[in-house]
Amino acid sequence: METTAAPAVTREVERILRVDHAGEYGAIHIYRAQRFIARRFYPDIVSEFDEMLAHERGHFRRFDEILRRRSIRHCYALKLWALGGLLLGSFAALLGRNAIWVCTYSIESTVLHHLGWQLEFLDLHDREVFDAVQSIQADEEEHRDKGLKYGTSPDAHRCIFWVVRRATEFAIWLSTKL
Repeated sequence: METTAAPAVTREVERILRVDHAGEYGAIHIYRAQRFIARRFYPDIVSEFDEMLAHERGHFRRFDEILRRRSIRHCYALKLWALGGLLLGSFAALLGRNAIWVCTYSIESTVLHHLGWQLEFLDLHDREVFDAVQSIQADEEEHRDKGLKYGTSPDAHRCIFWVVRRATEFAIWLSTKL
């Protein structure tokens, strides 16, 4: 039984790494697009994006290093994540300051839900990847909390919240397949 479980566990760990790597890549592009528009319309929040971008770039590098060291391919949809991130970030930013923060709250709360089950699985199967995923959790919580703090209630922008949540869930699902 262990001989069939080990390859399945390995495949799942590789899938987790690919999804998280791609997600960080997408987040970088979301925040870059929002920062670009914020520089013109909401300059007082640009420093928030500088900090969040630095976090996401660090997360991406960490997952990238593990993928490379383990000779695991990245998600085939990285360019799609970049494009989707740029479009989603731009769309939210063009809808206004509150939409930016509702978008951030929606993405990060969805990501944190996803990280929860990953951590449960990885705690049993891969300490290094568990540590990597756990290390990003606090930053993602901080981003989520900023979104909630600076934006209006997600209920006030329910449509934006829902669209962003579903787009994020779809991107996560797609990354598990590619």
